[in-house]
Amino acid sequence: MAALKSSAPNTAWAGTRPYGPDGPVDGSGSQRTILMEQVAYCLFDTSLGRCGIAWRGCDDSQAPPAVTLFQFPETTTAKTEASIARKSGARARGAPPRRMVEIIEKVCQHLRGEVQDFRDVEVELNGASPFALLVYEAARQIPAGQTRTYGELARELGRRGAARAVGRALGSNPIGLIIPCHRVVAAGGKAGGFSAHGGWATKTRLLVIEGARC
Repeated sequence: MAALKSSAPNTAWAGTRPYGPDGPVDGSGSQRTILMEQVAYCLFDTSLGRCGIAWRGCDDSQAPPAVTLFQFPETTTAKTEASIARKSGARARGAPPRRMVEIIEKVCQHLRGEVQDFRDVEVELNGASPFALLVYEAARQIPAGQTRTYGELARELGRRGAARAVGRALGSNPIGLIIPCHRVVAAGGKAGGFSAHGGWATKTRLLVIEGARC
């Protein structure tokens, strides 16, 4: 299981192949534009629309790249790209390394209804509080097709009465889907909030894809 980390080129990628400054690449490392441990991002098509993902690291590093941000589709591709560029702090474009290509393929499969387990994906959560890191780790342990309420997650963490604090932490989750905050719902069968574009409608759609009762 991948640990949570708390602690630049960017390329737009649409379809099934990433694109770098010199054209399409195959994800095998034949075109390595990320030479330092900088943050990079790319866009890719899914059944929900064009998503984005940002990471730190490259194929040349001994450590696997860590996901730093996941971006659900906005109303336009331009808005999606502007949002992930701003949130990730990436400064230039770059093609995803091999491991990121694998993660992107898993995301695409998951959103098509071929449910995946993302707990082995390395993530980096710089700036997250110790409590938020505990919340995110607990959320990652919720299996696809199941949900927990904010209160239940708080009790699992030994923090009875901290349901709102759990909700605030999840509302700041920068790596939606991979850290599945959509699986944490309000009491009484209500979906609860969701900070991604589309709000509760997007959250409900993700739960339906995973076969959860909602």
